[in-house]
Amino acid sequence: MASDVISSERVEGTNVYNVSGDKLGSIDDLMIDKLSGQVRYAALEFGGFLGIGADRYPVPWSMLKYDTALDGYVVPLDKAQLEGAPRYANDAVPDYDDTYRSNVDKYYGL
Repeated sequence: MASDVISSERVEGTNVYNVSGDKLGSIDDLMIDKLSGQVRYAALEFGGFLGIGADRYPVPWSMLKYDTALDGYVVPLDKAQLEGAPRYANDAVPDYDDTYRSNVDKYYGL
């Protein structure tokens, strides 16, 4: 790996897999903490067909691990766990206020 930093443009669209190697979806967006500058969540596009009707699932960034062999990120989740996770439609991005972030983090046991 030439560098330990990457443009958000290159992260968006990157596939996300579970630990069994099953593709779950792809990263649609990154949610960045305005004060620290750290990425807090990756909005995972999951479900739907060819991107139509797919919801966005905010997954804590700390749960994603990059796998060079897959050229994508791996999360310790299966499809059933993801289906029960907090989500939103592309045209209804929530405010990532304290309550919303707390609900997401609680779901993932953080």
